[in-house]
Amino acid sequence: MGIVELIAVALGLSMDAFAVAICKGLCMKRLRWRQALVIAAFFGVFQAGMPLVGWALGTTFADVITPIDHWIAFVLLAFIGGKMLWDGLHEDDEDPAASCPAEGAPLDLRELTLLAIATSIDALAVGITFAFLAVPIGPAVTIIGLVTFGLSLIGVVVGHRFGARFGKPATIAGGVVLILIGLKILLEHLGILA
Repeated sequence: MGIVELIAVALGLSMDAFAVAICKGLCMKRLRWRQALVIAAFFGVFQAGMPLVGWALGTTFADVITPIDHWIAFVLLAFIGGKMLWDGLHEDDEDPAASCPAEGAPLDLRELTLLAIATSIDALAVGITFAFLAVPIGPAVTIIGLVTFGLSLIGVVVGHRFGARFGKPATIAGGVVLILIGLKILLEHLGILA
């Protein structure tokens, strides 16, 4: 597998993280670069780490992980997206930013970890494939991590620019997007979507 193919794989794997990063940027009234970098780093590290874990596991646990990876991603994304949707639909009309953390509040690292895991589950399967194809794992995970980091950072900035104008609808849209990403992962793995 050449560099062009690895970049294409990295772009494909990072699309879910990019979409979720947009959702994270939606609540930022003022763009906080430190938080944006932490979000991008979480997604980049997990997206690079999962293929490494998959590659290390190789075929040992492939029969156990592959049949349920889509369910894990779906449940995590549906839960987090459902919470965002609930918050957006049930917030006080006088405070459209009620579902967003208070301005200047620290990131919820637990939620960020769940999102990073959910969006990188597919990368675990790719890592198993890398083991079968004898792909040099160092360059592969470096490219995947850097591409995901860059796109996630862009996603936070894009989400911030959109969310700063739209508040409550943006929170609802972000929840719907997370649920749809989880559903897409599930339907693709079940063979319903190509």
